[in-house]
Amino acid sequence: MARPRTLYDKIWDMHAVAEDDGETLLYIDLHLLHEVTSPQAFAGLAAAGRAVRRPQRALALSDHNVPTAGQAAGPAGVADAEARAQLEALVDNTRAFGIENFPMGDPRGGIVHVVGPEQGRSQPGMTIVCGDSHTSTHGAFGALAFGIGTSEVEHVLATQTIRQRKSRNMRITVDGRLAPHVHAKDLALHLLGMVGVDGATGHVIEYAGEAIRALSMEARMTLCNLSIEMGARAGLVAPDATTFAYLAGRPAAPVSAAWDAALVRWHALASDDGAAFDRELRTHADDIRPMVSWGTNPSQVVAIDGCVPDPATLENSEKRDAAARALAYMDLSPGTPVAGQRLDRVFIGSCTNSRIEDLRVVAAVVRGRRVAPHVRAMVVPGSGLVKRQAEAEGIDAVLRDAGFDWREPGCSMCVGMNADRLQPGERCAATSNRNFENRQGRGGRTHLMSPALAAASAIAGCIAAPEMLV
Repeated sequence: MARPRTLYDKIWDMHAVAEDDGETLLYIDLHLLHEVTSPQAFAGLAAAGRAVRRPQRALALSDHNVPTAGQAAGPAGVADAEARAQLEALVDNTRAFGIENFPMGDPRGGIVHVVGPEQGRSQPGMTIVCGDSHTSTHGAFGALAFGIGTSEVEHVLATQTIRQRKSRNMRITVDGRLAPHVHAKDLALHLLGMVGVDGATGHVIEYAGEAIRALSMEARMTLCNLSIEMGARAGLVAPDATTFAYLAGRPAAPVSAAWDAALVRWHALASDDGAAFDRELRTHADDIRPMVSWGTNPSQVVAIDGCVPDPATLENSEKRDAAARALAYMDLSPGTPVAGQRLDRVFIGSCTNSRIEDLRVVAAVVRGRRVAPHVRAMVVPGSGLVKRQAEAEGIDAVLRDAGFDWREPGCSMCVGMNADRLQPGERCAATSNRNFENRQGRGGRTHLMSPALAAASAIAGCIAAPEMLV
């Protein structure tokens, strides 16, 4: 009898081409490209006279450098010369190598980790890579998805394979169901608080349990997006009826007999009973509250009704030193309630929380209210199609009436490689995935939270939950 295997084991075994010196050559089903990490890879191919092995297995998007206004002008309208050069290079390179590209202004364009799923390109059982760490997002479909470096981007373009050492298996089980006011972002930040930023290093996480099964596909993407922040190589959710319903009818999804055959394959993508995990962690949904980051890494979090911790109370010197540095950068004092911290900016967007469900949550919170006079608040949809859908539902009108700036799709302030940046000393509530020093602008101070909390905080003018609004 064959040994029981995890979902990760199964996908790995399906894609293993060869073994050599402890490494495996894996076949790659989908290669996502963007303008920042691809120019050098294409230049390497051209210099060596190589073609792209399977251009139909790649999709290119412009997202990191794009401005979130005036996209109809295309790359020529981008003020920053370096950003403009990278955007133009992606257009030229994809045309030269025969790769599908959704350029600036294309309604199908946007953030690579939003567009891949909504086009139906991300499917169960696939291996998916991209020169971006948050490729883990696509694990929500039961796909093995991870970020790669520029030299690896070139290798995948040339061979449709990548050399990897297999990670260990980790399972995080969440029993029960999240309360109505608790969202996937809160779950992810709660787990980060438990695991830490390196607690899952060397592992691929499979998320399991009743709470995970109850999540929508967009919520699962939010959770898997933050797997990399725990140090994991990737995050996975086994595909189920929720997955299949999301994929049905999308542009790149199988149809007719191919759909029926795909369902048979996808139903087999689950960890076997008795499969061995190298590490297990279990928690209960009842213990999870709306969460806010207070420091400069995503594991430095407290519940919305909590206080900034005292570094002296932390368990080891490394954590104490990190907390002290974070408090100095964030200009916070131990024991200070996180709720009520005055804000200058609110950013709702990023590959973590810029999908239509996120925007519906925001609109529900702010409807009939106004952004605090001293706060600049912006909403950046994750793709042109998300933007169109939000406008069809009237979400944009609700946000504009409340005083939000309604923008065009892109990574925006999450990465600060475009015009959307914090100024030194500005404090921001953000739905993005990282709050590192200077991440969203030199000297900017970022508090990570869910779209619901970010929306409420924009109205209150300080960190707040919807139930705190008057």
